[in-house]
Amino acid sequence: MDGTLSQSEQRPLRVVQISDCHLFGGTDGRLLGLNTESSLLHVLHAVAREQPRIDVILATGDLSQDGSPESYRRFQQHLGQFQAPSYWLQGNHDLTQPMVNVLGGASHLSPCLVAQGDWRIIMLNSSVEHEVPGYFQPTELAFLQQALEQTRGHHTLVCLHHHPLPMGCDWLDNQVVKNATEFWRILDAFDHVRGILWGHVHQAFDGLRNGVRLLSVPSTCVQFKPQSRDFAVDELPPGYRWLDLYPDGRLETEVSRVTGVRFDVDTSLKGY
Repeated sequence: MDGTLSQSEQRPLRVVQISDCHLFGGTDGRLLGLNTESSLLHVLHAVAREQPRIDVILATGDLSQDGSPESYRRFQQHLGQFQAPSYWLQGNHDLTQPMVNVLGGASHLSPCLVAQGDWRIIMLNSSVEHEVPGYFQPTELAFLQQALEQTRGHHTLVCLHHHPLPMGCDWLDNQVVKNATEFWRILDAFDHVRGILWGHVHQAFDGLRNGVRLLSVPSTCVQFKPQSRDFAVDELPPGYRWLDLYPDGRLETEVSRVTGVRFDVDTSLKGY
């Protein structure tokens, strides 16, 4: 034996997904009574404690509640504690231009294509500014088609903010990507997509479609109750998702939530 590791034995890429932080211009901003700055810091403290090695951070939208430059600047500063590049998606509460200004350019903002080892990560913008439901502009679908052509031969992860299929949560499913049929038509023509990642729904989901892993993540602030007809808040604490992406295409993942902290949410409120 020459001591060479097989692909399945080689170190995977460690990816951390952070989503739906809903930061405000000021650090005292609250969503449904919860201070979103404080809850994000609790989540990032857990990330720092649990993830000694991170290769990529994916921030999958609604990073801000008010689209303020200050909120994006603080978010960027908070992520600066990690020695890993971060890539951002626009959510329905976000504004693109302030994000670009804070990032110093659009190369780390969707749409973009990230190359990491044997993997490629496609970041897509499913948001329309000042609108809640998801929708892919024709240019975004063209980017997806081109990126998938370009990534043939590499295991690929596709990321967006909105959910591209119903979650069984009636009020949230009114906000699904409106032209998801076109999204799936493009994806189904390629066999190297291993996973699809999204935010927006403030709850964890782990499913499978045609052999492709489908994943959503908890919010770093308020959680939404799964399988609810009307708007409903869950009592679960905030969290994040980590993923291990192996050279042979395997994908392992878990959700981690903050423990030992009480998060007070005003459950009497019926929207955000």
